Amino acid sequence: MTPSEKEIFLAKRDRENSKPFALFALFLSLSFFAAVPFALRYTGEREVFWENFLRILTSPSKLVTDYFNLGCLASTLFNAGLCGLACNVMILVTRTRANAKTFAAYLLVIAHCFYGLNFLNMWPPFIGVLIYFLITKNPIRKNLHITMFSTALAPFISDLLFRYTVGEFHLGTIRLSVMGVIFAVLFGTLSGFIIPALLPGIASIQRGYNMYQAGLAIGIFGICAHALLYRTFGFSSPNVVVRDNPVYDSFHNSYIVFMDVFFLVLFLTAIVLGFFMNGRTFHGYSRLIKCTGYGLDFSSKFGMPVCFINFGVYGLCFLAYLNVIFLAPELLRAIFPAIRLPVGAGFTGPTVGALFAALTFAADGQHPRNVAPVVLGYISLSALVCIVYAFLGETLPWMLSTQEYVNGVAFATGLCPIAGRYGWKKGLFAGLIHAIICSSTASMHGGFVLYNGGFTAGLTALIMIPVLDSYHIFPGYGEDD
Repeated sequence: MTPSEKEIFLAKRDRENSKPFALFALFLSLSFFAAVPFALRYTGEREVFWENFLRILTSPSKLVTDYFNLGCLASTLFNAGLCGLACNVMILVTRTRANAKTFAAYLLVIAHCFYGLNFLNMWPPFIGVLIYFLITKNPIRKNLHITMFSTALAPFISDLLFRYTVGEFHLGTIRLSVMGVIFAVLFGTLSGFIIPALLPGIASIQRGYNMYQAGLAIGIFGICAHALLYRTFGFSSPNVVVRDNPVYDSFHNSYIVFMDVFFLVLFLTAIVLGFFMNGRTFHGYSRLIKCTGYGLDFSSKFGMPVCFINFGVYGLCFLAYLNVIFLAPELLRAIFPAIRLPVGAGFTGPTVGALFAALTFAADGQHPRNVAPVVLGYISLSALVCIVYAFLGETLPWMLSTQEYVNGVAFATGLCPIAGRYGWKKGLFAGLIHAIICSSTASMHGGFVLYNGGFTAGLTALIMIPVLDSYHIFPGYGEDD
């Protein structure tokens, strides 16, 4: 195929993929609304649904604010549905040709609707980026994914509105000042003019080895913003908002059964949909999982049906990983009663968000084969810590089911091109480095950047790639090259 023929083919494939992408994103948004009545029945919180939803909207929401705790299961799903539907409407109104990047940005919006992003705090940075593109006369339809990425700064908006300008925040009391609204609007506008300008340069220095490229750019901006607003002006950085939630406590702070069923239905639906759209075959998927994932848009090369299959299969793999790490400590305690383990997380709001975040690039480079070595890096570090603390006879400081590491590994999957091109050992090492630093990076921006895992992945890539270059370790070449 000549270069011109390939360009024509990719343009045609892009047009063919646009409608399935947009429709599947709409299906996801509607699935959250469809799950709300079942969630209300499951937890029995029908009478306080709107109260819980209002609490989500009007509370500071830095990392990691569990919306299952702050609100409830149903109100969190409703919040995800609303934010997702807003993105669906923007795709329709701007006539954006939905592609793998748009879908990735949409999934990140959905992911953070469970722990920090809501239908109120998403708009100032979102609109700020839209204004930037209108003034610079860049077509919004080609840059809508950047507006969605900007919502990673949403915790700044909530804090500026409900705490920063009014003093200490008290749960259940809504205080809003004119100055807070002005600050939130100004911050959203300013970030809207900085993030799009910052992204290309920051993305280039990662050389495509961190798929969450926006994480590093937004993380750097978040460090500066946090330093100015809190350190420079002497304001205290808030603690994560939690409340006494008897219903959530009764489920041991984990809606594991409900969310397992939800995700099983979602992932199996994606596989079946892809299977039928692909001529009732899995043709092409065996080739997809042999790709390195580096700089490759799966939707352009293989088509959307195969991407739907990958979304479902990869999703089932990550769901299985989460269930194993949550159940393993209980089995260990049953077998070895004397063992001393910390309390891990379960299917909390942040965990559900992490699962969606892990699927972000299922149509743009991620698949189970190139992600597995990175996850193995997390497992290796955990095993090393277990050995050391078993020798010392002390309680482990963390496990794979600790919330920081659950969310960390979801974004570490963005380093899968390293595993794909340099081999599984280098991928394992990338996961190991990410695991080492993932619990420390949030303090740099005060927990106000929702893409902390992507920021950490960017730092990992900045460490790994120069070292590999220095030792003349060159990438191999896979089928996609």
